[in-house]
Amino acid sequence: MPKTPARPPANPTDYSTLEVARLLGMAVRSVQLMVDRGELEAWKTPGGHRRIASASVDALLARRGGPAVPASAAATRPAASPVRQRPRLLLIEDSIHYQNLISMLLAQQFPELELHMASDGIVGLALYGQLQPELLLVDILLPGIDGATLITSLRSHPQFAGSRLIVVTSLDESQRQPYAFALQGLPVVHKPRLVMELPALLRQQLDQIRKAGL
Repeated sequence: MPKTPARPPANPTDYSTLEVARLLGMAVRSVQLMVDRGELEAWKTPGGHRRIASASVDALLARRGGPAVPASAAATRPAASPVRQRPRLLLIEDSIHYQNLISMLLAQQFPELELHMASDGIVGLALYGQLQPELLLVDILLPGIDGATLITSLRSHPQFAGSRLIVVTSLDESQRQPYAFALQGLPVVHKPRLVMELPALLRQQLDQIRKAGL
């Protein structure tokens, strides 16, 4: 696991881990994991406190289709964030390629959705409890907890009744058989056909959410 490098403060608008978690609508642990994976640039103060570079946060927001944050707003933005009414979509997917592909697709065709991402099943389960998103996209083969176990766990929670779930996977039909117990009744998108099939499924699920008044 990469260590957070130490360096003197270069930018007074860099963030604490808690500020980034509030800004992205994620758990603090999820942000820490993103730093460990190198998805966010961070450093430590002489006192040992982790700081996350504002430029890397802005770059992450830009990749997800969100606006960059002015440096002058760094101190006030997390506390002043308005209550969001946009439908939330939680993507639980460990492939950076498919994270980027789905992020781009959503930004182009579903700008009304608020995207959150987790790269493993454990973080995904924790984020689901925090966010209670209306939509879930879940891969089957995940580190931590595989997608089938994750789905089974989610279905045991009463709040799951308010969510719509779509499975995305690189496994063909025969390879999915060991996970059939969890996939029954769920729409499944084979990753080679993701760009062709996912938008229609998302529109269908969004229509159901709107009709249900969720």
